[in-house]
Amino acid sequence: WTDIERKIFFWGFGRHFGTPGAQDNDGDLLGHIKDTGADPKTSRQYKTNAHILPHCDSADVVGLLCLQSAREGGTSRLVSSVTIYNEMLQRHPESIERLYEPFPLDTRGSGGVSWVPIEPVRFGFDGILRTFYHMEYYRSVYGAHVPDSPDEAIPEKDRVVLDQYDALANDGELYLDMDFLPGDIQLLSNHLILHSRSGYQDDNERKRYLLRLWLSMSESASFGSWDWFSKRVHVAQLAGRFVVAKLRRWLAK
Repeated sequence: WTDIERKIFFWGFGRHFGTPGAQDNDGDLLGHIKDTGADPKTSRQYKTNAHILPHCDSADVVGLLCLQSAREGGTSRLVSSVTIYNEMLQRHPESIERLYEPFPLDTRGSGGVSWVPIEPVRFGFDGILRTFYHMEYYRSVYGAHVPDSPDEAIPEKDRVVLDQYDALANDGELYLDMDFLPGDIQLLSNHLILHSRSGYQDDNERKRYLLRLWLSMSESASFGSWDWFSKRVHVAQLAGRFVVAKLRRWLAK
């Protein structure tokens, strides 16, 4: 297949499951995952070759199509956020309540704001646990490098809870590693799975390149886990928080 044929195929494949959503401030619906030389400390990390810590993306499902694997590295790591939650209940029950409360999240400029508060876990009206977690961005939001940062350093209580969660996400008994080969497709529920990526190295003849889709699932493709009311309520809450964040940033100028 030609490059354009592969892109058309993956776009059509994704549309069978749901509606693609914008992945950056440019409104890209089909993302290009490759090293652009961007700084991983200030840029969206998919534009770099750096190690990406366990996280969820801002969609029901993230889809990846591998066009070219790296010369070395780039391993995908998956871990169930439901399993992490159950392990937190067993090992750190005193920390569970904090996970239902919003943490400041570094947006790296997405949505025109510096940060927005998002709770790591919530239950929908259907009784299903849903997770949004980002190991890196819940921490990088603190400090002078972030405009209108919520604080100079992460509060100790929050740091302890994140450390506990992070340790479970990196527990070798819980995660699964997989390597991408050209033609491989990966579809993950962001509500139920955290994913990460090891750092990688390219060379002149072999440069890692994946296509990405962020999909809002349709009811017919949701395998019984579609909750229209919970989803609309959550989207409205997030929209309100982004409005407040934009106002906060404007007032800080």
